Amino acid sequence: MKIKDLAKTEFWIATGLYGFAILLLISNSGERTPNFTEYLMKGANLRYSYISNYLIPELFRFSILYFSFLLLNFCIGPSIFKPSARVLSILVIIVLFLSTGLMTSIIYTYSQAYLFSDFTTPDEAYAHFFFKGYTYAAWLILVIMIYIALKKLIVYFRENQTSKYDPASRMKLEAVFGGAFWFVGLLFLIATSSPFEVMVCWTLVICAAVFIVIYSLYYLIPEVKASGRTFKNFFWKILLITIVFCIPLSLIALLFSNQGEMAGIVILFHIPTQIIISAPLSWYIYKKRRESNAELTTLKTELDKSDASLSFLRSQINPHFLFNALNTLYGTALQENADRTGEGIQMLGDMMRFMLQENMQEKISLTRDVDYLNNYIALQKLRTSRSPSIVIETQIDEQLNNQQIAPMLLIPFVENAFKHGISLQQPSHIKITLQTKGNTLYFDVHNSIHIKPDNDPEKLKSGIGLKNVEQRLEHLYPNRHELIIRESAKEFFIHLTLQLTGNK
Repeated sequence: MKIKDLAKTEFWIATGLYGFAILLLISNSGERTPNFTEYLMKGANLRYSYISNYLIPELFRFSILYFSFLLLNFCIGPSIFKPSARVLSILVIIVLFLSTGLMTSIIYTYSQAYLFSDFTTPDEAYAHFFFKGYTYAAWLILVIMIYIALKKLIVYFRENQTSKYDPASRMKLEAVFGGAFWFVGLLFLIATSSPFEVMVCWTLVICAAVFIVIYSLYYLIPEVKASGRTFKNFFWKILLITIVFCIPLSLIALLFSNQGEMAGIVILFHIPTQIIISAPLSWYIYKKRRESNAELTTLKTELDKSDASLSFLRSQINPHFLFNALNTLYGTALQENADRTGEGIQMLGDMMRFMLQENMQEKISLTRDVDYLNNYIALQKLRTSRSPSIVIETQIDEQLNNQQIAPMLLIPFVENAFKHGISLQQPSHIKITLQTKGNTLYFDVHNSIHIKPDNDPEKLKSGIGLKNVEQRLEHLYPNRHELIIRESAKEFFIHLTLQLTGNK
């Protein structure tokens, strides 16, 4: 998933949860169902108001959580990792902590007014509320920042792993994903003011689940598969591991809670979670990965065959013979005063030399790629020069700042323009613009559209489709390009912005 898409997903999930919570509060206000706060208020002989003691405090609490998440996740979080904006980000976090703590403390004085009777003076009660409010604010900011750090760590692992299929890198990435899932749940529990014991139970069960899933994927299931056994054998091993885990989880639960039944509650959630969720999920993921790896192996085999065939075909072409023949034709055309023919042969020779030599490289000079582009356009101009109704305009920079580009990335757009934009019977136009500013390339192709007749042999030729170019851009320039394509009944337009790299 791209960073932009992840940000959109986060925003809409947060907004959806916030809207759902507000809608739930408003819908419940009409029913006036008694809640726990009302019982406590009446138990303390205090007058209870659903609006001031429950609805408005809850609205403010959800709003504080929602807007704090947006501010930290989309504004402060990305800036705090930049040294130039770090000081300002920390100052904003401090201001957010103070304001959030103050508002939360005031909310507690209304939603938990029944606690006033537990203190000897109002000042002690207010001190308790303000301490609790600022503690909540600190936890809220800490959990959101840890979520942001985990997200940053996931992006780092994805961008810097040695191989997408490297087990060590993938294991680290999945462990971080598990940690992120745990923190999202913890954030939800904090937002809903869940008891501390519930947070402990969530932490222990999820951490055990993450460990069991990763251990199953990389050790247990491969061992079961290697011995030729089935899911049944794997299931019994998971059950044994789950039971063994009950001992340390119970001890940890008792350390965090003085209540003896806390250990039993953790075990009650732990065993069904691992048996019903972790075991089937691990088996399903492993199965899907094996199918993907098998498909990848097949594709690599087919690609190797294709490369071998291509190498064989290239070996059949004698470049010296080919270029000597073209030079002979070029000299003959000059002797016969066929300047246009000679010019066309020379440009064709340059294009074929480019195809046989530089086109096989991963990156080439932008200047050479543009030379090929200019030769192709010049050949097309020769073909259409006797048709005054065809207008071909080019504005291509000559100073290209020693940039490098993947070969044959621009030419498909130009080929598409000449294929669909030129008609010898109707007025036609093509305009091609290319310029660079710094490391950024701007490329525009604007052409007319003509539907080819059924008897035209070009109509059935697909060439290199634009979909193929889009896939190459996604693969070669992820998050470093923008492609805009617009089409009407009579015109076609593409705009490409590309972040290039300089010569090494």
